Amino acid sequence: HSVNISGRRGRERRRGERLIVGIIQAQDLPAMDMGGTSDPYVKVYMLPDKKKKFETKVQRKNLCPVFNETFTFKIPYSELGGQTLVLQVFDFDRFGKHDTIGEIKIPMNTVDLGHCVLKARDPPTKTPPKKLGDICISLRYVPTAGKLTVNIMEAKNLKKMDVGGLSDPFVKVVLQHNGKRLKKKKTSVKQNTLNPYFNESFSFEIPFSQIQVLVITVYDYDKLGSNDPIGKCWIGYGASGVGLRHWSDMLANPRRPVAQWHTLQNEEEVDAALKLLGV
Repeated sequence: HSVNISGRRGRERRRGERLIVGIIQAQDLPAMDMGGTSDPYVKVYMLPDKKKKFETKVQRKNLCPVFNETFTFKIPYSELGGQTLVLQVFDFDRFGKHDTIGEIKIPMNTVDLGHCVLKARDPPTKTPPKKLGDICISLRYVPTAGKLTVNIMEAKNLKKMDVGGLSDPFVKVVLQHNGKRLKKKKTSVKQNTLNPYFNESFSFEIPFSQIQVLVITVYDYDKLGSNDPIGKCWIGYGASGVGLRHWSDMLANPRRPVAQWHTLQNEEEVDAALKLLGV
């Protein structure tokens, strides 16, 4: 994806020397939301001081947003060469942490500021993380009965774990609270498939005060050794994006099942995040 920016240096006796940065538009941004779109905005600041930060307005549901906003930095021309302009594109999330779409860093000593310049910059290419697969989960909570029902519906595009290019997946469901595992359940094993269909439900009788985090782990079954984790996700406290939205939707719709697809993440990364949160 790319971001179009403009920049010029203004020199005025009364107002001092200024760098004016215009964020014009972005193109072909990746879809960060489950609906196949994003809500992008751009954060603008200078390194190394980070004294002044600007943000554009959020452009709702737009992968090719037009911003047309300008921001002014008061910086002496003699100091400009040692600074770096940073543009960070985020996907706005009303319920949780805003997801980073991309970042561009422009050393000012590489830009000719004698006149207005217009540039289209692509962010540095990054090696995309290996896809571990996705899992569809349905949640239903009945407050009056203190009953949480978790339905592991299906998974798709799971990572190949066996020599034959397939896996023998099963899913473990764990309820955690304050770093302790309160209850756990397991699905049956589905042999030789990367797209298993489970449709298995588990009920937990638990008061609302003890519901904090639901941890879902997909394993590859190994009858001769230890089961290898394929990927993991969590729903509830501390989650962001889909993990938080699914939890919020469940609580907002008591007694009704709410289904959602979740992207599996690396087990070590999820465990580290949960440990940091103390859940």
